[in-house]
Amino acid sequence: MYVRDARNRDEVWLLDHIEAMGLDETAFRSRDYVIAVDEEENERAGFGRIRVHKTDDGEVCELTSIGVLEEWRGQGVGAHVVERLVTTARDEGFEVVYALSGAPEYLRQFGFERIDVSQLPDRLQARLTDKQESLEPDAVPMRIDPDRFHMPARLREAFKGALAREEEEDEPEEGPEDFGIDPEEATYKYDTG
Repeated sequence: MYVRDARNRDEVWLLDHIEAMGLDETAFRSRDYVIAVDEEENERAGFGRIRVHKTDDGEVCELTSIGVLEEWRGQGVGAHVVERLVTTARDEGFEVVYALSGAPEYLRQFGFERIDVSQLPDRLQARLTDKQESLEPDAVPMRIDPDRFHMPARLREAFKGALAREEEEDEPEEGPEDFGIDPEEATYKYDTG
């Protein structure tokens, strides 16, 4: 499993899953997304986005549209998507990353803190109102200093466990047929029967 930047060919897949999960697709640009991919099957497992808002005071970074496919939930996929997004924001020079989320407990485990609406940049205050009215009535403002991000050990272990289960499932048990032996017809050197 790894997390990569989205490509143009991921656009339809992203839009389908964003819509199915009821996530925010405002100002959609596939290049803003990252996608978690199972490297064994090349199957997409989750995604998320950094949205940069231009304001009179500079740029503001928002984490949004984080989703994990049902069969991959509980395996640390979303955590690794969030980690990649926060790392990317830090690498692009953002000292604060905001999120407007209806799942504040999920983000809190990584070091995000809930803030008062008045602490949001004006552009995000308006966005929070829109989001609460149209998509996520329970959305609350949160922020993190990217240098303070931390991955809980249990999520890192869940992710490793998902990889180990995949490897076990991918290894079928070998039988005589795999070596070109017909067990009904074969005789063996030390056959005593």
